[in-house]
Amino acid sequence: MSDRLDDLERRIDELRAGVRKAMRVRDGAAARALRAELRSAERAWDALVSGRQPQAKEEPPTLVTVREQVHQGLRLLGASAQPRLIVAVSDAFFGGTIRSNQLTSLRRDEERSFRSSPFGRPYYLCAALTDRLSPARGLLTLSTWPLERRVVGPLSPRVDFLTCAIAVARHQAEEGSGDERAQRLLVRMARNVPGATDGTLGPPDPARVAEAALAELRVHADRDTRDRAELAERATAQLGDAARLFGAATLSTIKKEKAK
Repeated sequence: MSDRLDDLERRIDELRAGVRKAMRVRDGAAARALRAELRSAERAWDALVSGRQPQAKEEPPTLVTVREQVHQGLRLLGASAQPRLIVAVSDAFFGGTIRSNQLTSLRRDEERSFRSSPFGRPYYLCAALTDRLSPARGLLTLSTWPLERRVVGPLSPRVDFLTCAIAVARHQAEEGSGDERAQRLLVRMARNVPGATDGTLGPPDPARVAEAALAELRVHADRDTRDRAELAERATAQLGDAARLFGAATLSTIKKEKAK
């Protein structure tokens, strides 16, 4: 027990120092993530000191931050996605604790962090880029993805949805998850894929959902790939490092900043 307490106390001290450092450099995203991890570590310390035994089905304290949970969800999906889908995936497959409103300012915090210390993190949660090379509203991507996956052309929303549906269906099939949350997510996605269900009231077959989504994806893939390649080429030629991740400022954005 004493070794575990010592480890927790050292971790708590490290996290407190990390929060102070993040606040000094005005890295809001890092500060919030570290505070969340600090609270979890402090709860674990309290439980250990008090001798409280976890209940039969109680999960151990989690140290996974909101940022890490979003990263985990996007990696599973493999395509740009809206916050509500990321939250649903995190909840269904990873026991996530995030809510959509926690993602509202996350991209802006990531951009501030990048601008204050470029490439200082292994990855950034960033914006999908429109055909104007501006940030797409409500679409998150990962900086580690190639630019062709982070831009969105005319067919990209449908292509990305199908890509996500395939990923969800395959993950559920591989994990054999009978979790009700995972089944509800697959049902919602299957409703928007022709041929993904057999018309019965039961949960859809993950293999059938994946096959139906892949069949439609083949129809759009070539055109979408060409459109994205053209956009990525423009973005590479016209944008700097930060704008390639977070989008170019639009005229309306510039006007708003000047009005402040």
